[in-house]
Amino acid sequence: MSTPDPSERRRQFRALHQGGCFLLPNPWDIGSARYLQSVGFKALASTSSGHAWSQGKADGAEDLEQVLAHLREMSAATSLPLNADFGDGFGKTPADVEQAVLRAIDTGVAGLSIEDASPDPSQPLRPLDEALARLRAARAAIDRSGADVMLIGRAENFFVGQPDIEDTLVRLRAYADAGADCLYAPGIVQRAHIEAVVAAVAPKPVNLLVGGTSAFTLQDIAAMGVRRVSLGGALARAAWGGFMQATRLLQEQGSFAGLEAATPGATLNALFDHPTPKPA
Repeated sequence: MSTPDPSERRRQFRALHQGGCFLLPNPWDIGSARYLQSVGFKALASTSSGHAWSQGKADGAEDLEQVLAHLREMSAATSLPLNADFGDGFGKTPADVEQAVLRAIDTGVAGLSIEDASPDPSQPLRPLDEALARLRAARAAIDRSGADVMLIGRAENFFVGQPDIEDTLVRLRAYADAGADCLYAPGIVQRAHIEAVVAAVAPKPVNLLVGGTSAFTLQDIAAMGVRRVSLGGALARAAWGGFMQATRLLQEQGSFAGLEAATPGATLNALFDHPTPKPA
């Protein structure tokens, strides 16, 4: 599988962030990526959790080589821009992060996120100076490559059990100043928090994670000033939910009712029985 020249897709991806609000769904394999392109989405994002589960692993259990192989596969699967869920940058030191990001850029991605979560459960967030050094290393890699890849800075406070909005804002402002093109605080759900994040880093775009049902519509979120909405592992979890419910009914009740919503094989064959569209 060859990856088309990514330069035009990178241009398109950056243009999507210039105004309005767009959906950035997260496929976990080639088939789910091609389906999302077929129904009209303009860009995609990888999901570390969704892909790990498809490989029988927990989120975070895949190493750099496995993640790079997946990103290469996903970049080649469609003609859409792909944003990479790149964890903490896959390096013990900022220099290691820079080298890993250079390799990720070579997979053809149009965007790449670096999070500030720590692998140490006793200190779930990295100190700000350490997180900044790693983000700056990612920025240096992108600049060194000459590729127009967007850098997304993530403040993981609400994801790792430290829901401090003030610290989140301090971190996001620092990441914006350090060269992040887009800012992201996964786990925020309150309107006041969302609007505070948008205001704190303006005019840079903000990504909002909607990982389940929400009181807000996409129109509501757009009105708050959010530029893009991603789903994380939610689509993968929805697929797993249907699969697990169907098998539970089979095992516990001998019922085939869970297969009622199954997509016909002919529909899936028709979806995949054509060449991958080329980039515009």
